[in-house]
Amino acid sequence: MTRTFQELGVSAKIIKALNENKFHTPFPIQEAAIPLIAKGVDVIGQAHTGTGKTAAFSLPILDKIKPAGSIQALILVPTRELAVQVTTEIHKFVRYTSIKCVSIYGGQNIGLQHDLLKRGAQIVVATPGRLIDHLKRGSIQLDDVRFVVLDEADRMLDMGFIEDIKFILFYVSEERQTCLFSATMPQEILRLAHDYMNEPEEVRLNEDELSLDTIDQSYLIVHEREKFRHLCYFIKNRDEKQTIVFAATKQRTQRLAYDLKQEGFKAITIHGDLSQKQRDIAMYRFKNGKDDILVATDIAARGIDVPAVGHVINYDIPEDPLIYFHRIGRTARAGATGKAISLVSQDRIDNFGRILRQTEQAIHKLNEEMGIEVPVHQQQYRRYSRNAFNGDYHRRSVRPVYNRSYGYNGNRYRNNASPRNNHFGGYSMRRGRFASYSQRQNYG
Repeated sequence: MTRTFQELGVSAKIIKALNENKFHTPFPIQEAAIPLIAKGVDVIGQAHTGTGKTAAFSLPILDKIKPAGSIQALILVPTRELAVQVTTEIHKFVRYTSIKCVSIYGGQNIGLQHDLLKRGAQIVVATPGRLIDHLKRGSIQLDDVRFVVLDEADRMLDMGFIEDIKFILFYVSEERQTCLFSATMPQEILRLAHDYMNEPEEVRLNEDELSLDTIDQSYLIVHEREKFRHLCYFIKNRDEKQTIVFAATKQRTQRLAYDLKQEGFKAITIHGDLSQKQRDIAMYRFKNGKDDILVATDIAARGIDVPAVGHVINYDIPEDPLIYFHRIGRTARAGATGKAISLVSQDRIDNFGRILRQTEQAIHKLNEEMGIEVPVHQQQYRRYSRNAFNGDYHRRSVRPVYNRSYGYNGNRYRNNASPRNNHFGGYSMRRGRFASYSQRQNYG
């Protein structure tokens, strides 16, 4: 039988705020994790975005924080969008307390963040790169932090942040309580938990909660040149709910959005080349329905939480099946229903076959009922694939390979300095990707 937030030990002030925001019944991850975190034990939680994990780790921590104290809780997240999302949720919960929460991430003015920190905050939600910038400047102190949350740890692994996390944890007391939440549990995440957590309890949603049975999944096998026509067809025949279209590259998102606008649709893009202001404007327009189609790359879309999203369309099929499941998880948020449609071109049939083998849910093939013949499967393995829009050639993405000594894809980390003595002279941020501060600030 599902318990209430009061039965889980949440304080009256926070319950009042929860009720006003229509949080009446705990989700499964909240019911399982809140009592453990409230007892002070370290917790490993396996849960997808949209299952209520922000409340699961923040509610019990809020009841332990001194309202007028220094920074006592640190929440590390992989992207600026997730930092804003988590901070917004926490602001809802602390409405009737004097607890302050500040988010710091790349792309926002660091001086503005410094001013917010000087005014006092008990909770900081941060991307790793920008947090290290503040540590380097001396504009943040983590001496009093007693609670650390690593949110979407698998995504931080994919983006190359694990070494940064280890670096940051040197500045936090070993007496801290640590919680780690991740949709998947690769070996490197389990090693991180083993090295930096104290006898953690595991909270894993059962198969019903982890499954995608509230999403109607289907796919259509077509020629690459026919994909845009079918995309328009599916968009025209959807209901009024908003739609996210996933494309493989920034260039393809831009061209797709342009072509959709030419067809009379209200589309907007979000990708890594946009400034923070542009990203904020795009998300504002999408969340408020001014543009009802968001064309996005995978990294840019991580952390997007728009409850009204009813459709996800995979214009390009990802090579990694896990990315597919993260994509379609943008719909059917918090128990709602949604639809996911994949346009499978000839050179991606093998990739989609791996997705079909890794899911227990039915993915409906649309070719027969739509009267569309399956194209002949031509050459599958080419080092380069032709861009259908602009005629140029691009390499397929390469999944980063981790090496303890050399970091990701052979880029060696130089960390000759001791984190304890505030000397950063030997520390190099992900060499080759974030070689300078101006580059780092755009990625968090």
